[in-house]
Parts: sequence; C-alpha cells; structure tokens
Amino acid sequence: MAIRPVLKMGEPLLLQVAQAVEQFNTPELHALIQDMQDTMIALDGAGLAAPQIGVSLRVVIFGFKRNQRYPDADEVPFTVLINPQLTPLSDEMAEDWEGCLSVPGLRGKVPRHTRLRYQGHDQLGNAIDREVSGFHARVVQHECDHLQGILYPMRIRDFRTFGFTEILFPGRSFPDE
Repeated sequence: MAIRPVLKMGEPLLLQVAQAVEQFNTPELHALIQDMQDTMIALDGAGLAAPQIGVSLRVVIFGFKRNQRYPDADEVPFTVLINPQLTPLSDEMAEDWEGCLSVPGLRGKVPRHTRLRYQGHDQLGNAIDREVSGFHARVVQHECDHLQGILYPMRIRDFRTFGFTEILFPGRSFPDE
C-alpha cells in the first residue's frame, strides 16, 4: 500500500480525541491498517496510531520481534487494536524511556502502569482481551494515548529526564524518530 507521512507534535489533529470505528472488515479499514503497518515498519516503530497519519479513528497497531529503538525490550506480538479499552491491573507504576515518531529526536521518562488488561477488536471485528505487563503494557498505553489526544511529553513528571536522544544517549544511534 503506502508509507504515509507522520504528523509531528504541534499538529492540531494529534491533540483531538479520535472517533470510534463503527464498521469492521471494510476495504477502507483494511487499507488504513496496511498503510499504518507499512509506515510503522519503514520507520522501525514499535507502534502507530491512526491519528499519527492524519486519520482520526480509534485504531492502533503495535508489535515487533526486535526493535533497535528499544533493544532491551521483549518481543511484542503484532496486534491491530480497534476501539481499545484499557484497565490497569494494579496501582504499580514504572518510569522508563519513550520516544515517538510524532516527537522526532527526543526521549523522555514516562510513568506507566506495569500491568493492564486491554480489550477491543481486530479489523475483522473479532474481540481481543489480553492481560499484559512490562514493555508490552507500556507500548499499548503509549499508542492508546494518541487516541485521547495525548503525546508522551504530556505525561513526563520530571523534565530533567526529557531531551534530545544524541545528548541523553551519546554514542548510541537511533533511527530518525
């Protein structure tokens, strides 16, 4: 299909709450998901939300076997998640580094729930219901934040842990975020 341009922080669409998907298994939805997957893979992303490519729908994709942006992260199964609902499974939070294709060249430490349940549907309308932890839980929360008009810098508690990747991680190479 197509590699789409990724909207950058400052674009008004990224600050809007996305609309629910009402019809599944349509050619338009399949085309959107294929474009999202092509874009995520081309940019070596861990996930992508539809608003990031200019489509205000509650659709996220995520997953990878290995990702050079997060070399220590465990594998996350490729998932299409539509109209997601997240439920924290504990009050435990952890801070860790995040980057975003819509916030290129920057990283920050973001607090996230360590365990959660996510529910929603795939592109065919099949129900998804999973309990996850660790990096998998972090990725889901990050991507679903996009559907609420939230970018990760809005969640940073201490801006001393936010900056340019080449300054925070000297000598380490990241793909263009």
